[in-house]
Amino acid sequence: MQSYSDKSGDYFAHARKEIQPLLPPNCSRVLEVGCGSGATLGWLRQERHAVRTVGIEIAEAAAEKARSFADDVFCLDFERHDLPGDPQKFDLILCLDVLEHMVDPWSVVDRLATQYLEVGGTLLVSLPNVRHYSVVLPLLFGGRWDYEDAGLLDRTHLRFFTKTSAKALLSHSRLGPVLCTATGFDGWSKKRFFNALTLGVFRELVTYQYFLSASKVR
Repeated sequence: MQSYSDKSGDYFAHARKEIQPLLPPNCSRVLEVGCGSGATLGWLRQERHAVRTVGIEIAEAAAEKARSFADDVFCLDFERHDLPGDPQKFDLILCLDVLEHMVDPWSVVDRLATQYLEVGGTLLVSLPNVRHYSVVLPLLFGGRWDYEDAGLLDRTHLRFFTKTSAKALLSHSRLGPVLCTATGFDGWSKKRFFNALTLGVFRELVTYQYFLSASKVR
């Protein structure tokens, strides 16, 4: 089990409202793996009328805060332990910036798709893009790979993904086509202007994060 005792409260605190355009119509039963302080689950319960919200969080202090936002919060290492009690199915499962912290995220996706996701339900994942120029350029020109307290090279990251490998992570026999969205290209931004100016050639180098989703087909 990793230790997150040195993480600040802000690391766990904020609702991930940027997932709004990616949410499926049915968000009745929601499971969030790595729910932090529970802000996203609380937001889904209030705004999307989720009738059952369950969180899994490895850090006890964050899990305790999340209990005020969700119906149930379990403080456990999901790589090692299943949810306690009777088997549960969910219409939406969130893994937002959490799979890169795991030893074997491929097995976790398999368990979620097989055991916990309802047929027709959606698995929604966000992953940082290790091909971002802030990682690639120091490595290419300076031979540097410097871990940090947060961000793309967060020192608690165990796995690293590009767009191709992120989509491969969600490719599963029980899941349908993987939809992949790059963040930061909505509205006006320097990034969007640069991407248009260069005809998208460097799109993956300026993408900081990907959102990916897939629905269970069987």
